Amino acid sequence: MKVKRVMSKKVISVSVPGNREKALKLMREENISVLPVVKGDTNKLVGLLTRSDLIINPDEDQIAMLMSRDLVTATVGEDIESVAKKMIENNVRRVPVVNDEDELVGIITSFDLVSKALADMENNDPVGKYMITDIATTWVGTPLNVAFESMKLFGLKSILALNNQAKLTGILTETDFIAESEIISERSEHSSTVGTEGDKWSWDSTSVLYIEKNHLKFSDKLVEDVIGDNIEIANEKTKVSDCAKKMKQLNIEQIPVTNVDGDLIGLVRASDLIKALV
Repeated sequence: MKVKRVMSKKVISVSVPGNREKALKLMREENISVLPVVKGDTNKLVGLLTRSDLIINPDEDQIAMLMSRDLVTATVGEDIESVAKKMIENNVRRVPVVNDEDELVGIITSFDLVSKALADMENNDPVGKYMITDIATTWVGTPLNVAFESMKLFGLKSILALNNQAKLTGILTETDFIAESEIISERSEHSSTVGTEGDKWSWDSTSVLYIEKNHLKFSDKLVEDVIGDNIEIANEKTKVSDCAKKMKQLNIEQIPVTNVDGDLIGLVRASDLIKALV
């Protein structure tokens, strides 16, 4: 199967020069987590901007400084197995599709590969073969800001919520955290006094340094206030093709995995399932 059959042809992009506010507004309006970046009024691809770029660099305003320039790209005639391999080797979930002039013509994601290709294939491998086990968890009574920091420490895009009995009750994604946060600016004052040693008539001089820093401020809600009532799960023996169909049906990119006793043992993401293609 070729990339042109799976990729999204309607691509929402942002141009440089541009700023954070414009990019974040576009992401929220279109409900997307990535924006290819083109140069000026052209369609020439120059970068890729993700929600994570905005989150980890709250002090930077210019898109040109926030975006990734080290791009992994694909062409419309490329095999999807080749693109899946690129995603796995480079640890990326999205690959812009360009023509011979490096102009943006589409984008293909790991979810596209799962929902538009893998879901239509018969793959009897158990998801336990592809799931990750080093996952972030938090208690349902945890404040959102604490849960967010826990998720960041694991370098993941989601965190799983457990109740008082340590049973899985929900999942929080990067999107959920962004919806419950805003970027605020705080100013701190740092002063130091310097005098002339040995001269009792000298004046002490005080230098003041003002530092303005942006950071994410979360609402006062707890994890249990934000997670949904229903959560889809798979067990370690669920077939890859069945899991892919479920992701497609529910339009989700990750599903927690439990054992036969219902205990949480891992997480399978679209970016994990594409390994079944190669």
